[in-house]
Amino acid sequence: MIDGKTVVCGLIGDPVEHTLSPVIHNTLAQGTGRNLVYVPFHVKAGQVEDAVRGAKALSIRGLNVTVPHKSAVIPYLSSVEREAALIGAVNTLVPEEGGYRGYNTDLTGLGRALASDGINLSGEQVILLGAGGAARAAAFLCALRGAREVWILNRTLSRAQELADEVNRAAERACVKPLALSDWRQIPEGRYLAIQGTKVGLAPDVDRAPIEEEGFYRLIHTGCDLVYRPARTKFMRLVEEAGGMAFNGLKMLLYQGVEAYELWTGVSVTESQAEICYARMKKELFRDE
Repeated sequence: MIDGKTVVCGLIGDPVEHTLSPVIHNTLAQGTGRNLVYVPFHVKAGQVEDAVRGAKALSIRGLNVTVPHKSAVIPYLSSVEREAALIGAVNTLVPEEGGYRGYNTDLTGLGRALASDGINLSGEQVILLGAGGAARAAAFLCALRGAREVWILNRTLSRAQELADEVNRAAERACVKPLALSDWRQIPEGRYLAIQGTKVGLAPDVDRAPIEEEGFYRLIHTGCDLVYRPARTKFMRLVEEAGGMAFNGLKMLLYQGVEAYELWTGVSVTESQAEICYARMKKELFRDE
């Protein structure tokens, strides 16, 4: 029952109509017994400052931020957590004296999702496809959590080089190496964790993968596609056909939401509560498909 004590959280972005975030947070609120409701707010470019100021005036407990506002929101925050500042993007706003503090739970959520599938980044060899958006968070996560090396493959080499330079400075070691997507054969033989961070394969473009050659997929022991619509992408299928394991990005979405919910409420979400959320997310996703 919504009443005068109900805490409001939400999401700002453009578009927001198809977000699964309300499923995550409203399920967590129910499971943890919190009087909290989570709603999406459609905020267009140019309205971000108004949205942040309005949210603070309305005592909104917390906000998620999605495309295209993850960087645009930063000038209107009172502070930004270190890793979010390094990435240059935030996706979670937590109230503090004077405004909101920005966090990037895409980074921590991906780490938690990988760990839930038995992947420890420390000492890992990684191939990262893409150099923008969620791929940035993945690059920083791998380097800051101890990956031995990260090969960034991107269609535009200069963007891969720029990201590699940023991450190497943040990690204070030269562990990230850029390549043009077409030069993947320059990667040394080995068995790699591959993180697919481009939009290739995202519905309705379901019949493509960033790289089509079979030889590339023989390098991969585990493939994580940050896309989750469709639930099984062509990238995942190619990884599996080459003998690797493959996962989609739904768990990253789950755990970035869990991390945000914990920041807003101070509760620790149990794995059983997270699993209930995950089941509802899959039901909603498959209903749409």
